[in-house]
Amino acid sequence: MRNYELVCIIQTDLDEAAFNGVLDRVKGWVTESGGSVDKLDIWGKRKMAYQIKKQREGNYVLFNLSLDPKATHGLEQNIRYTETVLRHMLTLIG
Repeated sequence: MRNYELVCIIQTDLDEAAFNGVLDRVKGWVTESGGSVDKLDIWGKRKMAYQIKKQREGNYVLFNLSLDPKATHGLEQNIRYTETVLRHMLTLIG
């Protein structure tokens, strides 16, 4: 198990239930892979430097994860095909 940071930019036009559904889906993919979400930090709505899918703002969310390195590809693939996630970045910590 290694420690990762996952930053996701989620569409701002979602209601609270849909936003929490996206967060739960990401947490579910991590736990299905045998990992765990150690910390969840919602940064809130921020203006982006450039438009992504005709959006100028996004809800930023930081996940601190413990995950097997072999499971990262599957996690990123699931996030990539989630339409409400505009961008994501998974980074290995130390």
